[in-house]
Amino acid sequence: MSGNRETTNLSRLRDLAWRLRPGASRRVQRGAIVSLWSAVGLALGAAGVAWCLQAGLPAGAGLVLAGLFAGALKGHFVLRRSARRIARRIAQREDGSCLGGALSWPTWMLVALMMASGIALRHSTIPRPVLGPLYVAVGAALLAGAWHLARFTDV
Repeated sequence: MSGNRETTNLSRLRDLAWRLRPGASRRVQRGAIVSLWSAVGLALGAAGVAWCLQAGLPAGAGLVLAGLFAGALKGHFVLRRSARRIARRIAQREDGSCLGGALSWPTWMLVALMMASGIALRHSTIPRPVLGPLYVAVGAALLAGAWHLARFTDV
């Protein structure tokens, strides 16, 4: 008898989780990812520029330009493909599906790894002007990826 009660309770819990999930249309899912990449890209880019400029001028400006160049390359050759893959994934999903599912589990694991790496670098003894171009590059790449994702409407 208790097995049946446990099954019923588990079923109720599953129903509750389904009702409370953050469902969103495909348009909202795409917009959320574009917004997330844009916000993080701007924040990382701004921090990177500030750190680069700690080296003074003109060296700091050169570091910023190097980071922008590297970020543009990564945005074009890496994140453009990722943006197309994410756009296809979202296009194949039903309207109202869970917002978090716009990215796959492996992609969310990569996000967590990148966040942990950024935190570790920020708390390391590496001087900020050395980290600056990396942060500018990652920020620029995320902004380029967001732009590509926003453009892939026909996928």
